[in-house]
Amino acid sequence: MTDFDRAIDPAAVARALLDEARRAGAAEADAVVAAGVSLSADVRGGALEHAESAEGVDVGLRVILNGRQACVSASDASARTLRALAERAVAMARVAPEDPWCGLAAPEQLARDVDASALELEDPAPPPAPAELEELARAAEAGALSVAGVSQVEGAGAAWGRSVFHLAATNGFEGGYARTTSSIHVSAIAGEGLGMERDHAAESRRRRDALPDPAEIGRLAGARAVARLGARKPPSGPVRAVFERRVAATLIGHLTAAANGAAVARGASWLRDRLGEAVLPEGFDLIEEPRRKRGPASRPFDAEGLPTAERAIVRGGVLQGWTLDLASARQLGMAPTGNAQRGAGSPPHPGVGNLRLRAPALSFDSLLRELDRGVLVTGLMGASINPTTGDYSRGAWGFWVEDGRIVHPVGEMTLAGSLPQMLRTLRAADDADEHRAFVVPSLLVEGLTLAGS
Repeated sequence: MTDFDRAIDPAAVARALLDEARRAGAAEADAVVAAGVSLSADVRGGALEHAESAEGVDVGLRVILNGRQACVSASDASARTLRALAERAVAMARVAPEDPWCGLAAPEQLARDVDASALELEDPAPPPAPAELEELARAAEAGALSVAGVSQVEGAGAAWGRSVFHLAATNGFEGGYARTTSSIHVSAIAGEGLGMERDHAAESRRRRDALPDPAEIGRLAGARAVARLGARKPPSGPVRAVFERRVAATLIGHLTAAANGAAVARGASWLRDRLGEAVLPEGFDLIEEPRRKRGPASRPFDAEGLPTAERAIVRGGVLQGWTLDLASARQLGMAPTGNAQRGAGSPPHPGVGNLRLRAPALSFDSLLRELDRGVLVTGLMGASINPTTGDYSRGAWGFWVEDGRIVHPVGEMTLAGSLPQMLRTLRAADDADEHRAFVVPSLLVEGLTLAGS
């Protein structure tokens, strides 16, 4: 516990905000309080460049009156502010447009006996001293500079943070949990003049003692930057590609965005008519794991107080269901999946947390040999994704592959295709990173068109 935690009691603030809402005339309401403290240190050229300590609180209130809802928020938890928030929210709800799908959860839907301790989301160790973060950043920078060909380190840093989330509602739900995050990041530059290339590496963990060696993180950033030297445009035309694991998760992210219940309800999803159909190859499972121990996106309940549980979004390649909060579930005539997310000043919306892609797998080298001739994609930039049709287009860089072996780095290219077709062609490696929110391995993709030279 930090001094800031002792100064702010999120549970007490949430209850006080609900009390003010009731006094202002709210029939239904829920209050969220998100409080946090963070420390960071950035170094450059062996010297401390920037150090920061920050703390803050966001309070939010949603009021529902006769099928009309309004949300307000503030970054102050004083009694005067809470009273003003409640009065403003009630006044806004009275004139808001009707929303037949809004409303709190029924008591029988709520999570019971909330206990986040089993998820191990909080580091039991005390916060690090600023000097400790600075030393981690220095070690990461030194690691990058030790790589032959690295000309400079654009930046290296280490950070620690603790956040607390608490939700209370007039339907009787109340619960909260705390999370800590420790991280190290490095951005390295290789080469000189117009031939310079940049790449990075970063790692984060719930517990500081689980972080990898900072020097190793730096060396990885340096090696990635050096490997990009001499990049050229690849030839245009049809191409197959292996998306390295650090970018492969974006493909799965596009799939989960299309399976979002709010998008489906609006008719703005290329998956809207494909429930029960194959969307991935046979043998592929996409599993949400909201209760993964120390997971980056783990939580014991969602932003509407519903319990979270493991569920299959895709099983055996077949789409099993949508990602739903209460409103989208009501609109689609389905049961909610415990996937509501929420900021302090906005109503709940559906979203996924930890995901795992399970699939028949080859080693990464074997997958590259399967590619034979094509592109190994290690970075992406920009995005043009049509959510209704699934048309895909992104800038990319990586390496040209011939006979299953890396030949030279490539850049200044665009990859385009159709997501519904691309996802049905996937082949998977066995190199997924267990520490990511999306545990997704490198993926071979067919049906792409490359625009290069």
